[in-house]
Amino acid sequence: MPIITKITTQQKNQDRFNVFMDYGKGKGEEFAFSVDSDVLIKFQLKKGMELDDFSFLEIQYQDDIRKAYNRAINYLARRMRSEKEIVEYLGQKEVDEPVINEVIHRLTAQHYINDQEYAVAFVRTQANTTDKGPNVIKMDLKEKGIAEAFLLKALEEFPLEQQVEKAIKISVKFYQKNTKESLKVQKQKLEQLLLRKGYSYEVINIAVNEAEVPKEMDEEMEAVRFQGEKLHRKYSHLRGFEYQQKIKQALYRKGFTMELIERFLAEKDEHE
Repeated sequence: MPIITKITTQQKNQDRFNVFMDYGKGKGEEFAFSVDSDVLIKFQLKKGMELDDFSFLEIQYQDDIRKAYNRAINYLARRMRSEKEIVEYLGQKEVDEPVINEVIHRLTAQHYINDQEYAVAFVRTQANTTDKGPNVIKMDLKEKGIAEAFLLKALEEFPLEQQVEKAIKISVKFYQKNTKESLKVQKQKLEQLLLRKGYSYEVINIAVNEAEVPKEMDEEMEAVRFQGEKLHRKYSHLRGFEYQQKIKQALYRKGFTMELIERFLAEKDEHE
């Protein structure tokens, strides 16, 4: 039966040990395996100890668990993680499923992972530091493997009043940056933006209307001129009635009133 002949500390990792054995085949001492300090203590490995095949396999299994556990702890040290994130991370490191299951069991028992607490912290962070609405945050949590009951409870940390407040801020910035379009088109694009960010129709309706900055007639005229000039370049090869109809139809679809459109066309006629 193989006998442990020497145990040495690894130079680069003082918590791991190299175990050398004599397999009795005339080859003398050979490197056999390395183990974590906890595994070394658990199995009371020492010089002169005999190891059968079963003991060897059990030692290797426990050492695999310890290595995976340490990897998970280092991964958790950066920030909180969901159970699914830990499982996927260890899977990418080619850790076997039984080992992953044991690591998850230990981390859960030690309260290093808790999907319910993770979900609450995640919602708070997203609500306070990003423009994301609850629907996008909910999808993010689902991707991280959080159970429906946990994520619904966690979303209570992002109340309607806070959602409206954030949506209004987004809306005000949007209106300020899109002055070259009609108010109608601005509203349509803003609604689409807020939907993509994860806000409900209820919140969007409140935000879009409360944040609306009514345009002065001069500002609307500047917007119709801006859009009209682009259309003029597109349809400049046309003349008369056909040209005017193309311009009218295009500007009307962009949300401008017929009064503003007629004023723009009248200005173009004056400069022709």
